[in-house]
Amino acid sequence: MQRAASTLTERKQREKVNAVPRKRQAMSSRFQIHDDLTAPEGSLPILKGALATGGQLPNFLGVLAGSPAALRAYARFRSELRHGKLGLATLERIALAVADHYHSAPGIALHTRAARAAGLGINEVALAREWDATDERDAALLRYLKHVVQQGGRAPMHLHEEAREAGWSDEQILEAISYVALESFTALINVAGDVPVDGSVEESRTERLRAA
Repeated sequence: MQRAASTLTERKQREKVNAVPRKRQAMSSRFQIHDDLTAPEGSLPILKGALATGGQLPNFLGVLAGSPAALRAYARFRSELRHGKLGLATLERIALAVADHYHSAPGIALHTRAARAAGLGINEVALAREWDATDERDAALLRYLKHVVQQGGRAPMHLHEEAREAGWSDEQILEAISYVALESFTALINVAGDVPVDGSVEESRTERLRAA
């Protein structure tokens, strides 16, 4: 009986990991998805750098390239936080939680892959999307950040203290809030622009139209 319950739980976690809002996947992006041939000149250095390191340009960056100022601000913000005090697994947990909060299909898909690459199991990915973790230290931070997001920054003081007691310094908590802001910005662009998931049917259709 216990084994059957465990199997059911694992199945639900897999469904949670793989679940993305389907409605938005079927839509066309409201903004043009640029590449290095169509983007404004001011966006080209960042796009070419992304292509050189990643080999494929995410749809989100292609959309954001329509505003060189926004793209530069995003790239600088992200670069600074990537050199901060938070570990990669913690950052991916935060990113998954924020993407799920905003129902950002591209964010959920991207950070599910990134979290798995960072060593998080399927169950950890599912928990992160619910602002939770089996790691008690990360769980305390996520509980605090959940209220930061859902209550407009007004998290209860006891959750702040719990995060500190779990071992998070003020520097790390401030970085975590900053990363929430960064991923919230990403999710808002994805949702407001109906940006398709990377590798989706919509992306393939767009590529065929460009090649025609």
